[in-house]
Amino acid sequence: MKEYQRLLKLVLDEGKTRSDRTGTGTISVFGAQARFDLRESFPCLTTKKLHLRSIIHELLWFLKGDTNIKYLKDNKVTIWDEWADENGNLGPVYGEQWRKWKTSDGSTIDQMKELIENIKHNPNSRRHIISAWNPGELKKMALPPCHAFFQLYVDTDSNELSCQLYQRSADLFLGVPFNIASYSLLTMMIAQVCSLKPAEFVHTFGDLHIYSNHIDQVNTQLQREPRELPKMIINPKISSIDEFTFEDFQLEGYDPH
Repeated sequence: MKEYQRLLKLVLDEGKTRSDRTGTGTISVFGAQARFDLRESFPCLTTKKLHLRSIIHELLWFLKGDTNIKYLKDNKVTIWDEWADENGNLGPVYGEQWRKWKTSDGSTIDQMKELIENIKHNPNSRRHIISAWNPGELKKMALPPCHAFFQLYVDTDSNELSCQLYQRSADLFLGVPFNIASYSLLTMMIAQVCSLKPAEFVHTFGDLHIYSNHIDQVNTQLQREPRELPKMIINPKISSIDEFTFEDFQLEGYDPH
């Protein structure tokens, strides 16, 4: 993942010191972008081990439209625990916006279902978009969306699908490797159910930052040579975005430091 190391160097070399809501302090750049080829490999960080099980379960949880952490806890995923209320609820976060966006007339929109239908029937459309940033419900959310908005692009000549994510706030050391893997996997899943091939994941950042207490660990990452990327094998029998289960994914050849 030399592209990831390029981002680390960019923030270390060009980042500006900024305060943040945690009081820790960050160095930050604005408007960076990275690109990851999905045709032959899966962009899973090799300079440290990535907890892929949590990534897959969280993505499946989003796709269920779920906003309670019970499913995550049942599968030993703790990444949302600190944000949940005493009943495990998070408010209308990602899953609800993706699958049950509330409209002014009280109805709901399944953005994921509409996206997939539009890709199948109008592949050249420039409206293959899903947004988790719902201003009318931000105050009800335990945490406003960091990865807020993504767009799919079909190359009808090559029968390939690419995805671009806009992430308003990105913790480069802890969160970004997780986000890269999650949206790369989502792109592969959508490609499969639309009878397309995955091509590229494009990651566009707003505030891309490294927390000051992570700088030593970042330097350790930069001293490690990235290894060959693994391959993600997805059960080819799955034809609906709602049918995927954890057992449908197998990462082959993952050899992190």
